[in-house]
Amino acid sequence: MIDSIAILDFGSQYAQLIARRVREAHVYCELFPWDAPAEKVLSIGPKSFILSGGPKSVYEPNAPYIQKYIFDSGLPILGICYGMQALTHALGGQVDSSAKREYGLATLEPLMPSTLSALSTVWMSHGDRITRMPEGFIALAKSGNSPFAAMGDMQRKYFGVQFHPEVKHTPNGAEVIKHFAVEICGAKPEWTPTSIIEDSIQRIRKQVGNQRVLSAVSGGVDSSVATALVHKAIGDQLVAVFVDTGLLRQGEPEQVISTFREKMHTELIAVDASDEFIRALKGVTEPEQKRKIIGEKFIRIFEEQARQLGSPKFLVQGTIYPDVVESSAPDRNKAERIKTHHNVGGLPEDMSFELVEPLRYLFKDEVRTVGEALGLPEQMVWRQPFPGPGLSVRCLGEVTVERLNHLRAADAIFQDELSKAGFIGKGSELSQAFVVLLPVNSVGVMGDQRTYKEAAAIRAVTTEDFMTADWARLPSDLLARVSNRIVNEVHGINRVVYDITSKPPATIEWE
Repeated sequence: MIDSIAILDFGSQYAQLIARRVREAHVYCELFPWDAPAEKVLSIGPKSFILSGGPKSVYEPNAPYIQKYIFDSGLPILGICYGMQALTHALGGQVDSSAKREYGLATLEPLMPSTLSALSTVWMSHGDRITRMPEGFIALAKSGNSPFAAMGDMQRKYFGVQFHPEVKHTPNGAEVIKHFAVEICGAKPEWTPTSIIEDSIQRIRKQVGNQRVLSAVSGGVDSSVATALVHKAIGDQLVAVFVDTGLLRQGEPEQVISTFREKMHTELIAVDASDEFIRALKGVTEPEQKRKIIGEKFIRIFEEQARQLGSPKFLVQGTIYPDVVESSAPDRNKAERIKTHHNVGGLPEDMSFELVEPLRYLFKDEVRTVGEALGLPEQMVWRQPFPGPGLSVRCLGEVTVERLNHLRAADAIFQDELSKAGFIGKGSELSQAFVVLLPVNSVGVMGDQRTYKEAAAIRAVTTEDFMTADWARLPSDLLARVSNRIVNEVHGINRVVYDITSKPPATIEWE
């Protein structure tokens, strides 16, 4: 079994970032609710535990706490923010409400040589602080408002940091997590694309045996990598089915068919169902209803294809970890559902398939590295992320063929200008960019004539994990070119606006 670390989530918005940092150190980890059963957490054979932050105070009624089996295991522990306070509280130290809260950037002062010596600026987010350390601990660092900003019990290998080393606002913070995982815990850094592929192949073969498998191909990064991974595992047992919903970007149907048949040499059945989807969406404006209609239609089409292929039992989907988190999967977290993903929460309950989801607990960057290792074309691996329901959730309001054509044309212009300027593709800081068509008409003037047409919104974000994101500071001259081309080249749009909202409070997609 590959070495692993168990991360206990006490309700932190950064819990997934901790997992990313551990995996960036090439150590496997899994994220569990703080109150997950001991047998479930210990089943992965963890080398240590990391305790996340959280919004509670340890002295509140019903506050999350560290379960006894964690201490009984004798394994190293790293507590972050609330995790540090919970560790202190459980071991007899003192945690009190601070008269002066500490939010944002703070200066860290290491008190002895350690990995913390590489840190000077850290990200704090707490209202409580440690006022007395538990017996056996020594202070490792302090800040302006935290006399014990980091502490450690060297004998038991228990450590706590009041700041958040997992966020980018803490420069070199990832080294703290890597040092704990590899040097202190002794976890072997064996979580690599090769090991991910090998592990996935074993799991896929064990799940499906010698049965036929259908793959839901959309042309996006996730479904493409998932399909390639399953094809590598079971070869000709896989049949890929591509459904042209009429909701794809410009030129995508042709590109998808060519890539899978000619480059990946995968058996691919192409189904043109665009008329069916457009009819099903007629008059629908509510985004959750759009998602459920599309999810239902997808499955019914796959069921029809399955009957023609002898009713395979299994269906491959490219679900990744952010999908699971935002759809509030009950087995992994207790977050409020933000929206339904058609490949997670929007599937009909009576579908006849058992899902094969080889990417379910991978982050987007891990999916891309696996795709590269599988030999997928770079253009496909590094293409812009695309929602499962396609342009239906970027075409706000009613979805019609005419509005979709306007949206496709505007989006193609945006992608073209971004590509020319070097803002998209491998190595680019821009993570996702697209156009949203708004059901809002406004007055304009073109050729001395009054116009009354719809508005388009440009969305471009930077993110590491798609759990949080910031709007991209694109150059004004680039935005000007995009706006000018859209208004002049796309009939039906006479106004372009730029979305400068981060996630949170907004989501990346508008619907």
